[in-house]
Amino acid sequence: MPNWLMKSEPDEFSIHDLQRLGTARWDGVRNYQARNFLRDMQPGELFFFYHSSCPLPGIAGIGRIQGAAYPDPTALDRDSHYFDARASAEKNPWSAIDVAYVEAFPQVIGLSLLKAQQALLELPLIQKGSRLSVMPVSDAHWQAILALRY
Repeated sequence: MPNWLMKSEPDEFSIHDLQRLGTARWDGVRNYQARNFLRDMQPGELFFFYHSSCPLPGIAGIGRIQGAAYPDPTALDRDSHYFDARASAEKNPWSAIDVAYVEAFPQVIGLSLLKAQQALLELPLIQKGSRLSVMPVSDAHWQAILALRY
């Protein structure tokens, strides 16, 4: 079963928000490759919840994919930051997915610590120029990251 990493700015949506809600819609992805990864996700798969664009960027916990991807309603909402004037109810190029809370780590596994791990050198997250908000994580990388959480 594939594993994933999904990024969110914690002042917009954090692992603690997901913990409080239990389940939520993951929306607002506006990169085609990241959107395609969303569409590849299957119910039950796990993802690392990554806090980005904050004082301590890093992996804050784990979530679970709840269902198949579906058209992202924020693309049609004129009041949404993620509104896309090119999208319509008949042709919405963007996808969202429902996720559930699994675990918040006691401490964020910081990006600098991730970059210092020999076992993670090929992790797409730490590759120069990698800015995707949704990406796959290999089983080996998943296990190496889990070993850092305590």
